[in-house]
Amino acid sequence: MHTSHNLILKFYDSFSKLDAETMISCYHPKVTFKDPAFGHLNYDEVCTMWKMLIEKSKGNLSIEFSNIKVTKKSGKAKWIATYTFSQTNRKVKNVIQAKFKFKDGLIISHTDSFNFWFWSGMALGWKGYLLGWTPFFQNKVRQQATASLTKYMAKS
Repeated sequence: MHTSHNLILKFYDSFSKLDAETMISCYHPKVTFKDPAFGHLNYDEVCTMWKMLIEKSKGNLSIEFSNIKVTKKSGKAKWIATYTFSQTNRKVKNVIQAKFKFKDGLIISHTDSFNFWFWSGMALGWKGYLLGWTPFFQNKVRQQATASLTKYMAKS
């Protein structure tokens, strides 16, 4: 089995066990991360994001992963996060496509993508269904996520 495949397995297996420290050990110190909710993050930010999300889930987070495909330099996987969105207490089942690039046996680039409109409907209810497709609403959610991460980082 390819070492990049094992790295992705380690990352998501650790995530499914809510083990942020082992997840973080899969990242290169110069990793970049991007997703629709948090935007672009650097190493410190993405490491803190995983810690924050796991801590805030209070154990109410289920991770499934599949379709791992890798080459020596890149990879992809599908993962599903099932959790209760803390702001609204609504159940979310988010289907995410992840893309990776590798360097020195670690993840140097991680990009997650998902249907933001669909996610916002599950997480935020009628406001999300009504407005989740708009750039204004997406930017507002991203600003709130970034503010939450900044606040968490200040406490850590």
